[in-house]
Amino acid sequence: MRIVVMGVSGCGKSSFGEALAARLGLPYYEGDALHSASNVEKMRSGVPLTDEDRWPWLDRVAATLSMPGVLSCSALKRAYRTRIRDGAGGLVRFVHLAGDKAVIAERMAARSGHYMPTSLLDSQFATLEAPGADEAITLDIVKPVDELLDEAIIALEGMRS
Repeated sequence: MRIVVMGVSGCGKSSFGEALAARLGLPYYEGDALHSASNVEKMRSGVPLTDEDRWPWLDRVAATLSMPGVLSCSALKRAYRTRIRDGAGGLVRFVHLAGDKAVIAERMAARSGHYMPTSLLDSQFATLEAPGADEAITLDIVKPVDELLDEAIIALEGMRS
C-alpha cells in the first residue's frame, strides 16, 4: 500500500503519517526531506513555491513511493496528486488532513524548528484544491489522533475491496 498524507502546512501530516505508518507496519517517508535546498530556503524566506519549484520535488516524492509506505506531502493541487500517482506507477491512496485556518495557524505558531513560516499559510490555502471523496479520505484534524487513525484505516481497508 502506498499512501500520501496530504494537506496544508501545519495540519499534522508528519505526526499523523508516522503514526499511520506504524499502525500499518509500513515505512514512513518525510516529504519535506525531499525538497531541494533552494526550495527550503525560499520557503524559509517567506516566499511561496511556484509550480516550477515543485515539479522536481513531486517527482522525488513519486519515486519514493515506488515502494510501499506512507509519505507526508502537501499535494495541494489536483495536478500535483496526478503527477505523484502517475510517477509512482498508479495506485496511491491520499489521506487529506483538513482543518480550520485559525486552528492550523495556532499549531504552526506553537511549533519550533520548522522552516515554513506561518506567513505562508494563506498561500497554502489559496493553492489548495481540496480533493473530493473519490480522490482522498478527508479527516477533520480537530478529532483525537487515535480516532483519525481508526477512521483512516477503516477507509483504507474499504478501498482494498
